[in-house]
Amino acid sequence: MSTAKMLSGVFTVGVWTLLSRVLGFIRDALILSYLGTGPAYQAFVVAFRLPNMFRRFFAEGAFNLAFVPMFSKRLEADDQPGSFASEAFSGLATVLIILTVVAQAIMPWMIYALASGFAGTETFDLSVEFGRIAFPYILFISLAALASGVLNATGRFAAAAAAPVLLNILLVTATLFAAYTGKDVARALIWMIPVAGLAQLVLVWIAAKRAGITLRLQRPRFSPDMKHLVKIAVPAAMAGGVMQINLLVGQQVASYFDRAVGWLFAADRLYQLPLGVVGIAVGIVLLPDLSRRLQSGDDTGARAAFSRATEISLALTIPASVALIVIPLPLVTVLFERGALTSDDSAAIAAAVAIYGLGLPAFVLQKTLQPLFYAREDTKSPFRYALVAMAVNAILAFSLAPVIGWIAPAIATTLASWVMVLLLIKGTRPMGDVARFDSQLKSRIWRICLASIAMGFVLWSLTAALSTFLGMPGWRYPALAALVTIGMGAYFLLAHLLGAMRLSELKGAMRRGR
Repeated sequence: MSTAKMLSGVFTVGVWTLLSRVLGFIRDALILSYLGTGPAYQAFVVAFRLPNMFRRFFAEGAFNLAFVPMFSKRLEADDQPGSFASEAFSGLATVLIILTVVAQAIMPWMIYALASGFAGTETFDLSVEFGRIAFPYILFISLAALASGVLNATGRFAAAAAAPVLLNILLVTATLFAAYTGKDVARALIWMIPVAGLAQLVLVWIAAKRAGITLRLQRPRFSPDMKHLVKIAVPAAMAGGVMQINLLVGQQVASYFDRAVGWLFAADRLYQLPLGVVGIAVGIVLLPDLSRRLQSGDDTGARAAFSRATEISLALTIPASVALIVIPLPLVTVLFERGALTSDDSAAIAAAVAIYGLGLPAFVLQKTLQPLFYAREDTKSPFRYALVAMAVNAILAFSLAPVIGWIAPAIATTLASWVMVLLLIKGTRPMGDVARFDSQLKSRIWRICLASIAMGFVLWSLTAALSTFLGMPGWRYPALAALVTIGMGAYFLLAHLLGAMRLSELKGAMRRGR
C-alpha cells in the first residue's frame, strides 16, 4: 500500500470514526434529556455495557486480531480466502449463539456481577429484562466485526467504518420516535440495540459480497485452520482482559474519592476522541497491509508501511496532545460545564485531561507497534507486555492515591502506557529493519514536535486573548471554535513550512477518501 493509499484509508476511517464519536455525544445527551439518571437509564446503561464488554473479546478484540492477519495472507496468496472466512464466520457464530443462550439463562447473576448494588430494587429487575433483550447484539456485532476485517484486508474501509455511525443514528431515531409518539423511550432504545446490530451486520455483509467475499453459514468444524486461529486468539483475548482490569483498577481507586469517577470518565471522553480517530484508524489500515507484505516477503514495503503509519499517527496525535495539555480548561468548561457541573468539577476534569494528554502519543503508538506482532501471528508477546503494564498501573495507582489523591489513576494510566510502548519497541528488535523507522520519519519527527510546540504557544496566547469570551454564555462556543480552528490552521501551516508534512499528501488523501 502506497503512502497516498494509506493516507486515504486513514482519512476514510478517521472521518467516519469522528462522525460516530460526535453522534455518540449527541446520543448520550439526548437519552439523558428524556430518561434522566433514574432506574430506566441505569438499567439501560448496564444492559448495553454487558454485550459491549464481551465485544472487546469477540468483535474488535481477540478474534479479529487473529483473523485479519491469517485472512490477509490467504488473500495475498490467493489461497481460498472466501472459504477460510466462511469457516471462521460459522465457527464464531456457533460460539456466540451458545453464549447468548447461556446468558439468557444466567442473566440475573450477570447483572449482579456488574451492579450488585441494584439487588432488591426495581432497577435490578429492569436491568435483567433489558439485558436479555440487548445481549443478542453481541452475536450480530461480532459477526459484523469479522466482515469488517474482511473489508479492511481488501482495502475497502468505508462500509466497515460507517457501521458504528448506523448504530448511533438508529438509537437517536428510536429515542425521538418514542418521545414524540408517547412510547416508552427506554424500551424503544433497548429493543433498537439488537436491531441496530443486525443492520450493521447486513451493511458489512453486503459490502464484503461486493468485494468478492461471500460469507456463508455452514456446519462448523474444528479444522486445523480453526485450531490455529483459536491458538492465536486466546492470548489476544487475555491481553484484552488485562486492559479491562486496568480500567477496573482505576475505577476502584477513584471510587474512594468523592466525584472522582465522574471526573475521570469525562476526561476519558475527551482524550478518546483523538485516540479513536487517529489510533484506531491507523491500526485498522496497517494490520492487513503489514500481513500481506510479510506474506509476500516484501520487508522493504512493510517497513515503509510501518513508518508511514507511525508518521501519520504522530503528525496528528502530537499536536492533539499539546492542545490537551495547553488548553484543557477551555475545552472542559465549554463542552461540559452546565447544569450541575461546577467550576470546581471543570478544574478537576481539566487536570485529568492534561495528564491523559501526556500519554496520548503512547496510546496511539501502541496501535502502530502492536500490528508488527499480530501480523506475524504473535499475540503472546503483547500479552506479556500488557501484564507488566498492568502491574505498573496497579502499583502506581494504589501507592500514589494516599499521597496525591484522586488524580493517581490518571498518572498511573499515562505512565503505564509509556511502559507498554517501551516494551513493544524492545520486543521489535529481533524483527530487524522492518520494525525500524525509515529516514523520512526520522527526518520529520522532530519537525512535527517543533510545529506542535509552536502551535501550543499560539493556543496559549489566544486563550489569554479570548478568556473573556470563553466564559460568556452564548459567546463561549464560537470562541472555542475560533481557538481550535486557528490552532489547527497554525499547526498545519507550520508543519508544511518546516517540512513535517506536505499539505498535498493530505489533500490527495481527502480526494481519494471521498
